[in-house]
Amino acid sequence: MAELIAKSLIRDVPDFPKAGILFKDITPVLEHPAAFQEVVNLLAEDAKAKGAEVIVGIESRGFLFGTPMALQLELPFAMTRKLGKLPYEKITEEYALEYGTNTVEMHIDAIRPGQKAYIVDDLLATGGTAAAAQRLIERLGGEVCGFGCLIELGFLAGRQNLKGFPITALMEF
Repeated sequence: MAELIAKSLIRDVPDFPKAGILFKDITPVLEHPAAFQEVVNLLAEDAKAKGAEVIVGIESRGFLFGTPMALQLELPFAMTRKLGKLPYEKITEEYALEYGTNTVEMHIDAIRPGQKAYIVDDLLATGGTAAAAQRLIERLGGEVCGFGCLIELGFLAGRQNLKGFPITALMEF
């Protein structure tokens, strides 16, 4: 595959959100319609090939790629959100961070039993949030058919938290 337009647009921001972190900023990709469309198209093709019946976006940048994917594929879009953000009945899942824990949640009717869910986010780092989303989907009776992201930070070994699931990352750093 040819080099993605998006790869040349990823901006490094040193010491964000804290000292020692080199943040991969996707904002320039979102500001470039052809690059943004390219990412959505590639992830939508992957979701379709994996038999997705619902696109699940992880808050918040997963929403940016997941919603246009769902529209393009004419599939429902379900949200995995941070604790306290969803108004209806929900289930929650706690996961480990490098410096503590966090919690995500989904509405109890976001996934139908047996439904094949494709999880999308902008970045795969440690895999903790993606694995928590996977557990939420399975608790609701769904089946994860794959994960898709724009960027994978390979040195953080996030795939280890998602063993047994197909993962598509459009670029790796």
